[in-house]
Amino acid sequence: MDYKLFSLKWTLVYVALIPFVNWSFTWAPNIELFGAWAFNPVTIITGLILVVRDFAQREIGHKVLIAMMIALAITVVLAGPKLALASGAAFAISELVDWILFTFTKFRLSTRVFLSSLIAAPIDSVVFLAGAGFFTIANVIMSIIGKMVGAIVIAMIIRKNEKLSGKTAQTI
Repeated sequence: MDYKLFSLKWTLVYVALIPFVNWSFTWAPNIELFGAWAFNPVTIITGLILVVRDFAQREIGHKVLIAMMIALAITVVLAGPKLALASGAAFAISELVDWILFTFTKFRLSTRVFLSSLIAAPIDSVVFLAGAGFFTIANVIMSIIGKMVGAIVIAMIIRKNEKLSGKTAQTI
């Protein structure tokens, strides 16, 4: 078994998740809740990508940008250049937020994951949905909620593990 490849599990999930979610936008139907209040259900799961990126960045550091470029190249093939460009712009912005938080702060990992999503989710959602042609207030709200629910759950799991192990941000 190639243990080096297994050690990149979050990076591989990240590379697979980006084109999968982007491709899903091409076929997933809009769901109408209240008249004009419609959203694409894929917006709910987009938060997984931001959280998985945090873990991928822990595995490979700033090389996560290479992983993102690979995922966007696959997106061009699966979903087209418009979605790839919108996705790339949104990820570049949220990646900058992550880079700042993970490089310049000494917060616990759980705090960095939460703050990263709190800051990046609204920006990422608006940029992607506007660029991809899916911008509606409902899609933006559902996307942000999906991202924050994922971030809160993951941050709580990490926080519990931090408390159990007694590790600080520098040793995590």
